[in-house]
Amino acid sequence: MHEHEANASLSAVERWSLVALWWGTAGVSWLGWGGISHGLVRQPGWVPEAWVSALVAGGIALDLAMGLWLALRPGAWACRAGVAVVLVFSALATAMVPQLWLHPLGPLLKNLPILALLWRGSRWNLLEVGS
Repeated sequence: MHEHEANASLSAVERWSLVALWWGTAGVSWLGWGGISHGLVRQPGWVPEAWVSALVAGGIALDLAMGLWLALRPGAWACRAGVAVVLVFSALATAMVPQLWLHPLGPLLKNLPILALLWRGSRWNLLEVGS
């Protein structure tokens, strides 16, 4: 499959919405340095303090990189990487603050439609995966 064929699986609005999501998340974490993101990482009490800023900075870097990848080289592999990142971030957030699943604004529940969009962009066929 050629890169341009994979691009056709996401519309421009869908792709740029994902770019805005990744970059917006990075920007909010950067602008609020020491705030909510650090508080969420500290919340479970088992993350060493020395790791808190490094984990937040790593998350910001990964968000920026994913947005850049989708902006400059959109396609199936960028969406596949996005699926992996969302799954890892969701698993980490669940381990650290499981009550986020019950939050009325749905910070983790929102990952489900994001995953669906990225999955479609990945061009994976559910019937072929795992066969």
